[in-house]
Order: sequence, then structure tokens, then C-alpha cells
Amino acid sequence: MKIDHIAIWTRDLDKVRDFYVRYFGAVCSSKYENSEKKFSSYFLSFPGESTRIELMHNPEIREAERNVGLTLGLTHLAVSAGSRDQVNRLTEQLRTDGYKIIGEPRVTGDGYYESVVEDCEGNRLEITE
Repeated sequence: MKIDHIAIWTRDLDKVRDFYVRYFGAVCSSKYENSEKKFSSYFLSFPGESTRIELMHNPEIREAERNVGLTLGLTHLAVSAGSRDQVNRLTEQLRTDGYKIIGEPRVTGDGYYESVVEDCEGNRLEITE
């Protein structure tokens, strides 16, 4: 078994796509559109990896109440940057570009070196080494 993809509903499909392409080097598929269902999506992949992210949009999907990290269910997405230096560099770039840093780079109790940030729609991301 393996995880094939993780799906994220978005308000602004292109804005979220651009965020993951710019900061995380994601490669984007062609846009899929189904006008009958008012659905559109992109698949994002990462060089050398098989797990993908599906970004989805439908104008009828409602906003979820946000209390990220303090409720049951999916809490965050973790992306490996490859090194502590990359975690630090990417965290600083996101800070400079105005993104919210939830947790500064640090070694966690379970031994991960990570920072925690919000993407352009407030989804929580762990950037790990």
C-alpha cells in the first residue's frame, strides 16, 4: 500500500497551485474541468516522488470552520525540504513574502527538525528536513 494523493479544496485554484509550484517545486498537471459539476482540479507532483497533491475547486463548496490543530481529522501536510538549511531558508522566504509562521524552525520532541507555516489559504504545513 502507498498514499497516491492528498486532496485539498481551494477557494482560488490558481493561487494555491502557484504557491506550491513556487515554494516547493511542484510540477503541475493540465487543468481538469467538468462544467456540469462546476469542478476543476490540478494534480501536483514532486520530482522523484509518487505521492501527489490534488487541488480542487467547486464554487459551491463551503468554508470549513478553522481550528487547525485542535480538532480531529487531518491537521497538516508535511513536506521534506531535504536539510535544516533548506527548512531555515524556505521559512525565511515565506516570512519575507508575508506568510504566517506558526512555529519557528526547531527540533521537536520526536526528533524532527521542522517549522510550521500556513499556505496562501491558511492550510497548515510542516517543513521538515
